[in-house]
Amino acid sequence: MLTCMLAQAAADAAPNPMGMLDVVLFCVAVVGVIGLGIYKARPKKVEGEENKDASAADYFLAGRGLSWWLVGFSLIAANISTEQFVGMSGQAADWLGLAIAGYEWLAAITLVVVAFFFLPKLLRCGVYTIPEFLESRYNPLSRSIMAICTLLILVGVPTAGVIFAGAKCIAVFFFGAEGVTGIDFNTLSGGLYTLGGLVDGNILIGCIIIAFCAAVYVFVGGLKACAWTDLIWGSALILGGGVVAYLAITALADADPAHLIQSAAANSGATLEGLQNAGGVDRFLQLNAGDAVSGMNSIGGKLHMIRPIDDPSIPWTALLLGLWIPNFFYWGLNQYIMQRTLASKSVAEGQMGIVFAAFLKLIIPFVVVIPGILAYNLYRDDLKASADTKNAAAIAAVQKSANVDKTVYFVTGEFLLQNSEVGKQLIAHNFEAARKNKLTVSVDEKSVPVTELAVKIDRAMTALDADVADDSTTLADRIPLAQNLADLNQTIVAAAGKEGSGMSVSSKLVGFDYDAAFPTLLKKLMKPGITWFVLAALFGAVVSSLASMLNSASTIFTMDIYNKIAKNASAEKLVTVGKIGVVVCVLIALALAPFLNSPIFGGIFNFIQEFQGFISPGVLCVFLFGFFVPKCPRVFGWLGIAVNAVLYGALKWTPATADMAFLNRMSICLIVCIAIGALLTIWNAARGGQAILVPAKNEVPLEGSGKAKAFGAFVVVATVALYILFW
Repeated sequence: MLTCMLAQAAADAAPNPMGMLDVVLFCVAVVGVIGLGIYKARPKKVEGEENKDASAADYFLAGRGLSWWLVGFSLIAANISTEQFVGMSGQAADWLGLAIAGYEWLAAITLVVVAFFFLPKLLRCGVYTIPEFLESRYNPLSRSIMAICTLLILVGVPTAGVIFAGAKCIAVFFFGAEGVTGIDFNTLSGGLYTLGGLVDGNILIGCIIIAFCAAVYVFVGGLKACAWTDLIWGSALILGGGVVAYLAITALADADPAHLIQSAAANSGATLEGLQNAGGVDRFLQLNAGDAVSGMNSIGGKLHMIRPIDDPSIPWTALLLGLWIPNFFYWGLNQYIMQRTLASKSVAEGQMGIVFAAFLKLIIPFVVVIPGILAYNLYRDDLKASADTKNAAAIAAVQKSANVDKTVYFVTGEFLLQNSEVGKQLIAHNFEAARKNKLTVSVDEKSVPVTELAVKIDRAMTALDADVADDSTTLADRIPLAQNLADLNQTIVAAAGKEGSGMSVSSKLVGFDYDAAFPTLLKKLMKPGITWFVLAALFGAVVSSLASMLNSASTIFTMDIYNKIAKNASAEKLVTVGKIGVVVCVLIALALAPFLNSPIFGGIFNFIQEFQGFISPGVLCVFLFGFFVPKCPRVFGWLGIAVNAVLYGALKWTPATADMAFLNRMSICLIVCIAIGALLTIWNAARGGQAILVPAKNEVPLEGSGKAKAFGAFVVVATVALYILFW
């Protein structure tokens, strides 16, 4: 019964905006750009041993010959993918709003720092990979640990995440009853394509298509093929995102104010009268105004870069240190990003390319984050319908289980807000199941029988019922009531989830499917004749990011792992192993990607960023000491990375700190690693240890760029201005 109630709430899908002309142009664009990359990456027809020895650099580093404009666009295309268009826009649609743009705008400053302080040191060493620097500065063990950790996380986290998020966008247009093909893989072959109901069949096929398209040209052409395709995809991506943002603002201007007011922030002060004659931009500002407040969606304004200290994702304290850690790791020490800069023809070209990318980063939130907020304003009912479908499946899975009486439902406050009647029934089930299984819960740090919660739960349900029945109450009135009941239920969920409780917990039941925000915009706003371009740009973003990850993963495997074992391997052998690495990595990521549809991961972007924390603070600390503290001893290379992984895991899985924002966990890890590095440096200096000089190879000209410095200063000032404007 509960499953039916949720399933019936799903809204009908909009007509597919792709005409046959769009399909043809889309296919021509994709095949054409991939063909261009393969053509530009064709091997030079030069005979002799010298060319053979250069083949590894040609394949893995594009012959160390990339110009600044190729570096800049390639950085953006490698970075901006469905991780942003699906994940980041989804976070923006939720309570975070514009604050999620901090990853983009702070990245602009980070890139400027990387251009002038990181890049010269790396190019001076002539390294193929970021971990290779650690061997020169510290020891081979440091290089091996970072290489293995990077490879495992790269293939298992962002690579799989990009495949899944891209497939989610593409499947909307091509598959299902409303897709251009009319094929719904969820209903074919008796569940073959759903793997027995474990995954969405349409997304599975989308994952396979995206993985194949990316693997084929990076397999053939290496980094050079990536760079040339990135040039096209990068420029088309920004333009395509701009088209979506423009259409969304236009749709907001034409929308019914009575519908829009439902998405207004509780403290925005927005009224029907104010929205009635306002334009698109003015409506956007009215709906999302108000002070930033922590809690579920719509409780506070969304146009602030500074969030309250109790915000679970980006508290303002994260701006002091936490947010900088993934930024510096990602842009300065991440192989699949830095591989482009390592391929620069000179330090000057690399610096200009990086600063150009920093400037483009200032634009990205206007074509990614703002549309995410607009998606909630315009199509919150569609996001709810998508969540209802997932929730119905999760509830049905429990009800079909033989252990239904030993399973509790993970009911969130937002689910209760949107489905109060269903939510109360599920919580009543939870209490009864916990009572029958004699579950003990933690109340005021004391372990007590679950029956101690009976009165509190009953009162919370009564209060919520009264508010729902009272038409005069506002969303601001109802949110704390729903959250109070959800918090009481969470006490049961937490106890049931502990090992040895004898009970289990369902998937998280949510109010809205925020990862569907950008795909919904595409579905609703695109029209025949322009859909092909926007969809090709997004498809290219997915493919370029995935190709970059595959190329960097194969480079790390080949140069940091295989080449250490087979030290006398020829350049041709290394390229062959690299190509095999591409195939293996894409198959592993493809095996993981379809399962990321589970709400357990809390959104694609959060999933990717949080799990980077196991290595990013430690790696950043080790490199900072390696770059700027010559007397830091070699042992710190592996020790810093290992300590961080253990400490981050302890903070994540220890009950007392499990709810800490992951950016704050990163901050603690970095501070501890810095303290250890400082103590080791002091100890080394006291015993007369010598400064460690990293040998130079001087593979490219090392003179810096004055123009890049001036441009970089402008980017920093512009970033500060944006933070002041949206404080």
